[in-house]
Amino acid sequence: MKPIVLAFCFFVLSVASVADDIKMPMQLDNTGFRTVLADAGKVFISGQPTIEGLKRMKAEGITTIISFRTPHEMDNRETIPFDEAAEVKRLGMSFIHIPLGGEDHPYTADALAKFAEAMEKLEGKALVHCASAFRASHVWSAYLTKYQRMNINEAVAHGRAVNMGTQPVEALLGGISYSLNREKQ
Repeated sequence: MKPIVLAFCFFVLSVASVADDIKMPMQLDNTGFRTVLADAGKVFISGQPTIEGLKRMKAEGITTIISFRTPHEMDNRETIPFDEAAEVKRLGMSFIHIPLGGEDHPYTADALAKFAEAMEKLEGKALVHCASAFRASHVWSAYLTKYQRMNINEAVAHGRAVNMGTQPVEALLGGISYSLNREKQ
């Protein structure tokens, strides 16, 4: 077989194996987590975990923690009374920090690419979190759309099953939800 054909076959198989591990998020008991904990297959999505929450994830087979909290949030001992990266390491898991939020850490395609790279290298399961699972829900939906080729409306449904919430335009329109499908006119 030619090298390009082999590379294509490997790509198709690797995408299929990740996609097979994705399911509609199901909210779980959020003991040990701020706001929410949801199981999406190979990935759990949550608000900020406590030390007990991290231990719970270790028991669930989580090998990697991916945080979208900003450095300011991570250093604020009023909201996180422990060094999360150090605690994750102590528990024998990997810690990946992709800060998102505010002027210093805007939502960008580069940030999503970093998350996709982490997912590509993932061995085992991951916990993906921010403070309340809002940012994590948005990143998860964008990842499903761009890197898993999921229809954007289905990907948004996955995010809403966690904690994506109502978009401002929907609230301004009195709770009307919108579809991102585009029809030719």
